[in-house]
Amino acid sequence: MIRRLAASLLLLFPGWAALAQQAAPATKLTYVGSQVCGMCHEDIGKAFASSPHEAVDKGDKHGFAGNACEACHGPGSKHVETLSAADIRNPAKIVPAELDRTCLTCHRNQPTSAGRLQASHARNAISCIACHSVHGPQALVVRKAAAMNALCESCHFDIKASFAQPFRHRVPENAMTCVDCHNPHGSFKPGLMQTAGANEPGCFNCHGDKRGPFTFEHAPVREEGCQSCHEAHGSANAKMLIRQEVMLVCLECHANLPTLPNSMPAVTGVVPPAFHDLRSPRFRNCTICHQKIHGSYVDSNLLR
Repeated sequence: MIRRLAASLLLLFPGWAALAQQAAPATKLTYVGSQVCGMCHEDIGKAFASSPHEAVDKGDKHGFAGNACEACHGPGSKHVETLSAADIRNPAKIVPAELDRTCLTCHRNQPTSAGRLQASHARNAISCIACHSVHGPQALVVRKAAAMNALCESCHFDIKASFAQPFRHRVPENAMTCVDCHNPHGSFKPGLMQTAGANEPGCFNCHGDKRGPFTFEHAPVREEGCQSCHEAHGSANAKMLIRQEVMLVCLECHANLPTLPNSMPAVTGVVPPAFHDLRSPRFRNCTICHQKIHGSYVDSNLLR
């Protein structure tokens, strides 16, 4: 009786079987283990065995002991049954935001990933695997200076061109790397800048003599940073300045120095007949007198 009723329903409603199949509860996906994955993906399994990510498989710190493959690819029970690529997550084909969540399942709250969500790499949809090889034959993270700089330059063509200028940091010679100044995982400072002493510009990691603290500070150094006067990557001007003459750099801020009333000649100012009369060659190189332009311990005018 029940069979005849079911047959009648199929004749009356041909789509009923498909709807019933969709309404049926889906089979719960389960983990099959890394050893099962390695039976088909033998080359990847061997490369993974020498990867730092093998610690996920050996330990239980993140809750994926013995299931390291499925920590990123998701439960593989259905994929094992069907052998279809559609039944397993492929991190290389998912959107970067979802891939970030997958990686941050383990790498959250680590110093390297601080500021990841605010960083320009995340906002521009640059995923983790754009720089890292998770289980490929190459290293998870490139360590040699030449390889590291080449990796960054593969996207940042404009910055690579700036290092062709005559005055530059020694990145083309591989004497330093991009990550000496930038944190590729993210930073709370603009430009993914590294920091020195917790919250100071990363430039001070090398240029410690300019760090201070000074009794009399030059305000741009403290408030705007070194980039207010210097081109960080490379410049056509000596000392990597933003202008071709020292005087023109200073005039970016000091172009409208006031003259003191009732003083002849005026002791400040740049408009004739002020003391700093720029028509005279002796006032066209400010650092002849103001030698301590990064800060001074003894003179408020940064003269010494």
